[in-house]
Amino acid sequence: MRVISGIYKRRRFDVPHTFKARPTTDFAKENLFNVLSNNYFDFEDGVTALDLFAGTGSISIELVSRGCDRVISVEKDPQHLSFISQMMREVKTDKCFPIRADVFRFIDKCSEQFDFIFADPPYALKELESIPTRIFESGILKEDGLLVLEHGKENHFEDDPHFIERRAYGHVFLCNRIASFWSCRKIPFNSNAEDGSYIKAFTSKLCSKLRKSIFVEPTVERVSSLTISLECKKPF
Repeated sequence: MRVISGIYKRRRFDVPHTFKARPTTDFAKENLFNVLSNNYFDFEDGVTALDLFAGTGSISIELVSRGCDRVISVEKDPQHLSFISQMMREVKTDKCFPIRADVFRFIDKCSEQFDFIFADPPYALKELESIPTRIFESGILKEDGLLVLEHGKENHFEDDPHFIERRAYGHVFLCNRIASFWSCRKIPFNSNAEDGSYIKAFTSKLCSKLRKSIFVEPTVERVSSLTISLECKKPF
């Protein structure tokens, strides 16, 4: 298992062959972080992250290497968790906090909020499709945060109101890995406002945050007298 970029670039860690979980391939990880870095985050800008179903810690160590301020790694398997802990000790970082826990129980009880949440559950997990809903209902994703869920090609989330985009990557003759992205951003609605300047200002800020991504023009939908939901979706 190799770190792609950052302060630990090219560092390698030997994953025991007895492990059930296998690390994300270099190809897949590099593609994922290219999307994140180019369109969503400067990881050195105080980003806090949650790595669910952390497995071998491949994503966790990459996040720490790229400058995340705080990374929580949640993994149920004790051997996997021990491996993650040992890896963080080897690089002498205090930015990663491995936690042994059931992911769904952790989501229900967690009181901390995160800028970025990554989840890579077993593709056969029967509760897989409930993960985005559970995360949004728990409130652990910050208002301007991003959720990325890796899943098999048979899962589709495009109808989810928080859905942003879907990315497929993989190799010929192997099942594609799919990463779906979610975010939800809300702003106070001033019913006495004489113009839409507050909407324009917020839209400008969001577009700047997404940088020059491949999104269509944001649309604004008034959902109540107190809230406006703004959503960007990639055209398909």
